[in-house]
Amino acid sequence: MRRNTRKNWDKRRSRGRRGPEKPAGKRDHEANERVTRIVSPSRETKRLLEGIGTPRPAPFKPDEFQLEAIAALEYEDVLVTAPTGSGKTWIAREEIRRLLNSGRRAWYTSPLKALTNSKYQEFIDEFGADKVGILTGDRKENSDAPLTVGTTEIYRNQLFDSLRGGSEVTADLVVLDEAHYLADEDRGHVWEEAIILTPPRIRLLLLSATIGNAHEFALWLEEIRGVRCGVITGPPKRPVPLRSAVLLPDKRLLPLLNESGRLNPEVLALVADERR
Repeated sequence: MRRNTRKNWDKRRSRGRRGPEKPAGKRDHEANERVTRIVSPSRETKRLLEGIGTPRPAPFKPDEFQLEAIAALEYEDVLVTAPTGSGKTWIAREEIRRLLNSGRRAWYTSPLKALTNSKYQEFIDEFGADKVGILTGDRKENSDAPLTVGTTEIYRNQLFDSLRGGSEVTADLVVLDEAHYLADEDRGHVWEEAIILTPPRIRLLLLSATIGNAHEFALWLEEIRGVRCGVITGPPKRPVPLRSAVLLPDKRLLPLLNESGRLNPEVLALVADERR
Protein backbone atom coordinates (compact mmCIF):
# COMPACT_ATOMS: atom_id res chain seq x y z
CA MET A 1 0.00 0.00 0.00
CA ARG A 2 2.82 2.33 0.76
CA ARG A 3 4.35 1.62 -2.59
CA ASN A 4 1.10 2.38 -4.43
CA THR A 5 0.50 5.53 -2.40
CA ARG A 6 3.96 6.82 -3.23
CA LYS A 7 3.48 5.97 -6.87
CA ASN A 8 0.19 7.82 -7.02
CA TRP A 9 1.70 10.81 -5.23
CA ASP A 10 4.64 10.88 -7.61
CA LYS A 11 2.32 10.85 -10.60
CA ARG A 12 0.30 13.70 -9.24
CA ARG A 13 3.43 15.67 -8.50
CA SER A 14 4.80 14.93 -11.91
CA ARG A 15 1.59 15.95 -13.61
CA GLY A 16 1.47 19.17 -11.58
CA ARG A 17 5.04 19.97 -12.49
CA ARG A 18 4.71 19.27 -16.21
CA GLY A 19 1.24 20.78 -16.65
CA PRO A 20 2.08 24.50 -16.87
CA GLU A 21 5.32 23.94 -18.77
CA LYS A 22 3.65 22.83 -22.02
CA PRO A 23 1.63 25.99 -22.62
CA ALA A 24 4.64 28.16 -21.65
CA GLY A 25 6.85 26.30 -24.08
CA LYS A 26 4.25 26.66 -26.77
CA ARG A 27 3.97 30.40 -26.13
CA ASP A 28 7.74 30.79 -26.26
CA HIS A 29 7.82 28.89 -29.54
CA GLU A 30 5.04 31.04 -31.00
CA ALA A 31 6.77 34.21 -29.81
CA ASN A 32 10.01 33.13 -31.45
CA GLU A 33 8.17 32.39 -34.68
CA ARG A 34 6.51 35.80 -34.51
CA VAL A 35 9.85 37.58 -34.01
CA THR A 36 11.35 35.60 -36.87
CA ARG A 37 8.54 36.64 -39.17
CA ILE A 38 8.85 40.34 -38.24
CA VAL A 39 12.64 40.62 -38.32
CA SER A 40 13.56 39.59 -41.84
CA PRO A 41 16.16 42.16 -42.86
CA SER A 42 16.51 42.94 -46.53
CA ARG A 43 19.80 43.31 -48.33
CA GLU A 44 19.55 47.10 -47.92
CA THR A 45 18.87 46.80 -44.19
CA LYS A 46 21.82 44.45 -43.72
CA ARG A 47 24.01 46.97 -45.48
CA LEU A 48 22.60 49.75 -43.28
CA LEU A 49 23.49 47.86 -40.08
CA GLU A 50 26.79 46.47 -41.28
CA GLY A 51 29.74 47.40 -39.09
CA ILE A 52 27.66 48.94 -36.28
CA GLY A 53 28.86 47.92 -32.84
CA THR A 54 31.34 48.66 -30.09
CA PRO A 55 34.87 49.21 -31.40
CA ARG A 56 37.76 47.29 -29.98
CA PRO A 57 39.39 48.97 -26.96
CA ALA A 58 42.50 50.93 -27.89
CA PRO A 59 44.67 53.59 -26.23
CA PHE A 60 43.38 57.11 -26.87
CA LYS A 61 45.52 59.19 -29.20
CA PRO A 62 44.46 62.83 -29.77
CA ASP A 63 44.26 64.13 -33.31
CA GLU A 64 46.65 66.77 -34.53
CA PHE A 65 43.94 69.47 -34.58
CA GLN A 66 43.16 68.78 -30.91
CA LEU A 67 46.79 69.18 -29.87
CA GLU A 68 47.09 72.32 -32.01
CA ALA A 69 44.07 73.88 -30.30
CA ILE A 70 45.40 73.09 -26.82
CA ALA A 71 48.73 74.71 -27.69
CA ALA A 72 47.08 77.81 -29.19
CA LEU A 73 44.96 78.41 -26.07
CA GLU A 74 48.14 79.28 -24.18
CA TYR A 75 48.36 82.66 -25.92
CA GLU A 76 45.15 83.42 -27.91
CA ASP A 77 41.42 82.86 -28.28
CA VAL A 78 40.60 79.79 -30.36
CA LEU A 79 37.72 78.94 -32.70
CA VAL A 80 37.50 75.21 -33.43
CA THR A 81 35.42 74.05 -36.38
CA ALA A 82 35.12 70.28 -36.71
CA PRO A 83 32.35 67.79 -37.53
CA THR A 84 30.16 66.39 -34.77
CA GLY A 85 31.82 63.45 -33.04
CA SER A 86 35.38 64.45 -33.93
CA GLY A 87 36.42 65.41 -30.38
CA LYS A 88 35.85 69.14 -29.84
CA THR A 89 34.77 68.58 -26.23
CA TRP A 90 38.10 66.82 -25.53
CA ILE A 91 39.89 70.12 -26.23
CA ALA A 92 37.69 71.97 -23.72
CA ARG A 93 38.02 69.22 -21.12
CA GLU A 94 41.81 69.08 -21.29
CA GLU A 95 42.18 72.86 -21.11
CA ILE A 96 39.78 72.94 -18.15
CA ARG A 97 41.82 70.19 -16.49
CA ARG A 98 44.99 72.26 -16.90
CA LEU A 99 43.34 75.33 -15.38
CA LEU A 100 41.81 73.46 -12.42
CA ASN A 101 45.14 71.82 -11.65
CA SER A 102 46.71 75.29 -11.41
CA GLY A 103 43.95 76.65 -9.16
CA ARG A 104 42.15 78.66 -11.83
CA ARG A 105 38.53 78.79 -12.95
CA ALA A 106 36.44 78.15 -16.07
CA TRP A 107 32.94 78.49 -17.50
CA TYR A 108 31.39 76.03 -19.97
CA THR A 109 28.30 77.35 -21.76
CA SER A 110 25.82 75.67 -24.11
CA PRO A 111 22.56 76.83 -25.74
CA LEU A 112 20.37 74.02 -24.39
CA LYS A 113 19.41 72.98 -20.85
CA ALA A 114 19.53 69.31 -21.82
CA LEU A 115 23.06 69.66 -23.18
CA THR A 116 24.07 71.69 -20.13
CA ASN A 117 22.79 68.98 -17.79
CA SER A 118 24.62 66.34 -19.81
CA LYS A 119 27.92 68.24 -19.69
CA TYR A 120 27.45 68.87 -15.98
CA GLN A 121 27.27 65.14 -15.28
CA GLU A 122 30.14 64.45 -17.68
CA PHE A 123 32.41 66.93 -15.91
CA ILE A 124 31.40 65.63 -12.46
CA ASP A 125 32.50 62.17 -13.56
CA GLU A 126 35.75 63.65 -14.85
CA PHE A 127 36.70 66.18 -12.15
CA GLY A 128 34.57 65.34 -9.11
CA ALA A 129 31.33 66.84 -7.76
CA ASP A 130 33.15 69.38 -5.58
CA LYS A 131 34.82 70.95 -8.63
CA VAL A 132 31.73 71.47 -10.78
CA GLY A 133 28.63 73.65 -10.44
CA ILE A 134 25.64 74.27 -12.68
CA LEU A 135 23.59 77.41 -13.42
CA THR A 136 20.50 77.33 -15.64
CA GLY A 137 17.14 79.06 -15.50
CA ASP A 138 15.75 76.44 -13.11
CA ARG A 139 18.83 74.86 -11.55
CA LYS A 140 21.57 76.24 -9.31
CA GLU A 141 24.05 73.93 -7.62
CA ASN A 142 27.55 74.49 -6.23
CA SER A 143 27.77 77.92 -7.88
CA ASP A 144 31.12 78.69 -6.19
CA ALA A 145 32.85 75.70 -7.83
CA PRO A 146 35.93 76.44 -9.98
CA LEU A 147 34.11 75.04 -13.04
CA THR A 148 30.63 76.36 -13.81
CA VAL A 149 28.46 74.75 -16.46
CA GLY A 150 25.50 76.84 -17.62
CA THR A 151 23.43 78.13 -20.48
CA THR A 152 24.85 80.99 -22.52
CA GLU A 153 22.02 83.26 -21.36
CA ILE A 154 23.00 82.76 -17.71
CA TYR A 155 26.64 83.53 -18.46
CA ARG A 156 25.59 86.68 -20.36
CA ASN A 157 23.43 87.72 -17.40
CA GLN A 158 26.39 87.32 -15.05
CA LEU A 159 28.38 89.63 -17.28
CA PHE A 160 25.61 92.24 -17.08
CA ASP A 161 25.47 91.86 -13.27
CA SER A 162 29.24 92.30 -13.01
CA LEU A 163 29.08 95.39 -15.21
CA ARG A 164 26.35 96.98 -13.08
CA GLY A 165 28.04 96.03 -9.81
CA GLY A 166 31.54 97.06 -10.81
CA SER A 167 32.90 93.56 -10.23
CA GLU A 168 34.51 90.98 -12.53
CA VAL A 169 33.47 87.51 -13.60
CA THR A 170 35.77 85.06 -11.86
CA ALA A 171 36.88 82.96 -14.81
CA ASP A 172 40.07 82.39 -16.76
CA LEU A 173 38.46 80.49 -19.63
CA VAL A 174 34.98 80.56 -21.18
CA VAL A 175 33.94 77.80 -23.54
CA LEU A 176 31.14 78.76 -25.94
CA ASP A 177 29.79 75.47 -27.25
CA GLU A 178 27.64 75.59 -30.42
CA ALA A 179 29.11 78.99 -31.21
CA HIS A 180 27.24 79.14 -34.54
CA TYR A 181 24.18 80.23 -32.53
CA LEU A 182 25.62 83.71 -33.01
CA ALA A 183 23.84 83.65 -36.39
CA ASP A 184 20.50 82.56 -34.89
CA GLU A 185 17.81 85.13 -35.66
CA ASP A 186 16.12 84.91 -32.26
CA ARG A 187 18.96 84.15 -29.85
CA GLY A 188 22.11 85.25 -31.67
CA HIS A 189 22.26 88.55 -29.76
CA VAL A 190 22.97 86.56 -26.56
CA TRP A 191 26.20 85.15 -28.00
CA GLU A 192 27.13 88.54 -29.43
CA GLU A 193 26.63 90.26 -26.08
CA ALA A 194 28.53 87.48 -24.25
CA ILE A 195 31.50 87.87 -26.58
CA ILE A 196 31.50 91.68 -26.43
CA LEU A 197 31.20 91.82 -22.62
CA THR A 198 33.77 89.10 -21.82
CA PRO A 199 36.92 90.87 -20.60
CA PRO A 200 39.97 90.40 -22.86
CA ARG A 201 41.87 88.81 -19.98
CA ILE A 202 39.50 85.81 -20.16
CA ARG A 203 40.43 83.31 -22.85
CA LEU A 204 37.61 82.27 -25.20
CA LEU A 205 37.30 78.80 -26.72
CA LEU A 206 34.52 78.61 -29.32
CA LEU A 207 33.34 75.23 -30.62
CA SER A 208 31.15 74.61 -33.65
CA ALA A 209 30.51 72.05 -36.36
CA THR A 210 28.69 74.33 -38.78
CA ILE A 211 30.50 77.68 -39.12
CA GLY A 212 31.23 78.18 -42.80
CA ASN A 213 32.98 81.57 -42.61
CA ALA A 214 35.26 80.73 -39.68
CA HIS A 215 38.07 83.10 -40.64
CA GLU A 216 35.70 86.06 -41.03
CA PHE A 217 34.21 85.17 -37.65
CA ALA A 218 37.68 85.10 -36.10
CA LEU A 219 38.54 88.52 -37.58
CA TRP A 220 35.36 89.96 -36.09
CA LEU A 221 36.29 88.48 -32.70
CA GLU A 222 39.73 90.05 -32.90
CA GLU A 223 38.24 93.44 -33.76
CA ILE A 224 35.70 93.29 -30.94
CA ARG A 225 37.98 91.93 -28.21
CA GLY A 226 41.42 93.16 -29.25
CA VAL A 227 42.73 89.60 -28.80
CA ARG A 228 44.12 87.43 -31.58
CA CYS A 229 41.82 84.49 -32.46
CA GLY A 230 43.21 81.38 -34.09
CA VAL A 231 41.10 79.08 -36.27
CA ILE A 232 41.60 75.35 -35.89
CA THR A 233 39.91 73.10 -38.43
CA GLY A 234 39.20 69.45 -37.77
CA PRO A 235 38.72 66.58 -40.22
CA PRO A 236 36.49 67.31 -43.24
CA LYS A 237 34.13 64.39 -42.60
CA ARG A 238 32.43 62.93 -39.54
CA PRO A 239 34.54 60.18 -37.95
CA VAL A 240 31.28 58.31 -37.29
CA PRO A 241 29.04 58.61 -40.37
CA LEU A 242 25.31 59.10 -39.98
CA ARG A 243 22.96 56.34 -41.10
CA SER A 244 19.31 57.25 -41.56
CA ALA A 245 16.46 54.76 -41.38
CA VAL A 246 12.69 54.57 -40.91
CA LEU A 247 11.11 52.20 -38.36
CA LEU A 248 7.73 51.01 -39.65
CA PRO A 249 4.71 50.03 -37.51
CA ASP A 250 5.34 46.35 -38.34
CA LYS A 251 8.84 46.72 -36.82
CA ARG A 252 10.65 46.61 -40.16
CA LEU A 253 13.65 48.92 -40.54
CA LEU A 254 14.01 50.65 -43.91
CA PRO A 255 17.05 52.66 -45.03
CA LEU A 256 15.93 56.23 -45.70
CA LEU A 257 18.16 56.48 -48.77
CA ASN A 258 18.98 53.95 -51.48
CA GLU A 259 22.41 53.17 -52.92
CA SER A 260 22.33 56.21 -55.20
CA GLY A 261 21.58 58.55 -52.28
CA ARG A 262 17.96 59.12 -53.26
CA LEU A 263 14.94 58.66 -51.03
CA ASN A 264 14.04 54.98 -50.69
CA PRO A 265 11.17 54.18 -53.16
CA GLU A 266 9.42 52.11 -50.52
CA VAL A 267 9.42 55.10 -48.14
CA LEU A 268 8.03 57.28 -50.93
CA ALA A 269 5.27 54.74 -51.53
CA LEU A 270 4.36 54.71 -47.84
CA VAL A 271 4.18 58.50 -47.78
CA ALA A 272 1.96 58.48 -50.86
CA ASP A 273 -0.37 55.94 -49.21
CA GLU A 274 -0.66 58.11 -46.11
CA ARG A 275 -1.71 61.11 -48.20
CA ARG A 276 -4.55 59.28 -49.93
